[in-house]
Amino acid sequence: MSTQELPPIDKIIAREAILGEGLAIRRALPTKERRMVGAWCFLDHLGPVGPEHSLSVGAHPHTCLQTFTWMIQGEVLHRDSLGYEQVIRPGQVNLMTAGRGISHTEDSLPGGDGMHTVQLWIALPEEQANMAPAFDHYPDLPIWLQDGVDMTLLVGEFAGHTAPTKVHSPLIAVDLQSKQAQTSSLALKPDFEYGILVLQGQLSVEGQSFVANEFAYFAPGRAELDLTWEAGTHVILIGGAPAKPVTMWWNFVDYDKSSIVQSQLDWENHSERFGSVVEGEHRRLAAPAIPWK
Repeated sequence: MSTQELPPIDKIIAREAILGEGLAIRRALPTKERRMVGAWCFLDHLGPVGPEHSLSVGAHPHTCLQTFTWMIQGEVLHRDSLGYEQVIRPGQVNLMTAGRGISHTEDSLPGGDGMHTVQLWIALPEEQANMAPAFDHYPDLPIWLQDGVDMTLLVGEFAGHTAPTKVHSPLIAVDLQSKQAQTSSLALKPDFEYGILVLQGQLSVEGQSFVANEFAYFAPGRAELDLTWEAGTHVILIGGAPAKPVTMWWNFVDYDKSSIVQSQLDWENHSERFGSVVEGEHRRLAAPAIPWK
């Protein structure tokens, strides 16, 4: 495909949303312009915020997805209904597989100098959507310097590196930071679709400028991407093979509305399907009314 035939780059402004007890975040997926990138179906950017802000999310359920937390600054305690308690620190990933059902809480730890994190959801393939729930913590990820850009591979294979994170679809996620103003290029898989969310700074992608909390979407077709960095720019690149669309409501993902309805009923009725979180049930979140019932 020639440069002239490449699909245009879509610019999506991440919308503001509220997480937990009043903490403002920016949501790049899903939006009205783009619901998914590969199997990535959710992308929140929190921070950077100072120590006066804290994260406190009560017990809530998930189905048919993996929650993926990438910690840049601060510390957050994860507790879930499988009995796992894990503090995630900068440079680490927590990956929780909901499958047929799980519940968890998330709380920032006091005494830090602030918080900066990215949380994503991965829709499980339909044939694995109801797999057994699981939790994995990844303290060590591939890190290298390429063309003056600091890179951390969070998911998949990229530039000869392989991440240890266990996912169930063809995916990639890379954290990229450039301390200096420069140009660079990235090799892409033409059969993947991609997105870049600017976390800090300013990035020019094939001549189009993107600033913090602007999301660049690329349809399949590109084998290479030319980037121009301002000093101090930090972005996250995600990508994957186009996936079957999912239905999302509140914290549930599934492939039909009736399954979402059943999941919500099970949560409201305290079904054993979602278990319970130690020290979390006293602040159990109530699900909002389903609009299509």
